[in-house]
Amino acid sequence: MDLKLKNKNALIFGSTGGIGKAVAESLISEGANVFINGRTEQKCKVVCEEIGAKGFFSGDLSKKGCAKSITENFIKEAGSPDIIITNTGGPKKGSFLEISEEQWLEDYQSLWLSVVDSLKSALPEMAKNKYGRILLITSIAAKEPLPGLTTSNGLRAGLQGLAKSISNEFSKDGVTINLLLPGYTNTDRIKALNLSEDKIKEMVPAGRLGDPQELANLATYLASPLAGYVTGQSIAVDGGVMRSH
Repeated sequence: MDLKLKNKNALIFGSTGGIGKAVAESLISEGANVFINGRTEQKCKVVCEEIGAKGFFSGDLSKKGCAKSITENFIKEAGSPDIIITNTGGPKKGSFLEISEEQWLEDYQSLWLSVVDSLKSALPEMAKNKYGRILLITSIAAKEPLPGLTTSNGLRAGLQGLAKSISNEFSKDGVTINLLLPGYTNTDRIKALNLSEDKIKEMVPAGRLGDPQELANLATYLASPLAGYVTGQSIAVDGGVMRSH
């Protein structure tokens, strides 16, 4: 199937590894002009050459103004911002009373304000062009709180309401916005937990970890012109972990 992504300009945050990198590779395979992002210039350069991305913008999304600057530079270099995909690493674990004010502020900047800043720069251009695809890659924690992930549970849940609000406002302009909620996925973050096969089967009805490519496949479709009537949705890719709908 031709997803009609050839020469579409895409910016993918947090895309030098894991799920973000898989999404970048998938969009590149469909002919999109993909620009990646990571914290360090060296890592961005290596991954950019490895996967054949169009370019990169390095920067730490937990720093004020970083996402805004990256998005504006992307628009200057690429022109029409057809696709914006936000993605950040998971924050530190901690119960409510364990988390410092500094941690709350850092995670708020990384998980919340980086999204707001990027979209405030991109949405006017998308509306003017009457086309845009926005994907927020978050976590199943957005719908079902996970133990010890207090800041993630709180901040990611709020993004659902924000996305729905934006989708209602910009649908008439040909812009869609959706959330993808990955569950236990085979990334370096999960590998570091050294979960046994029995433990994985206990946690995940599908009996295995998800492959980043499985989420990337769905992300690529939602980022395409073919998905123009899908907006304001939160879609879990979790092997059946979530119990709610």
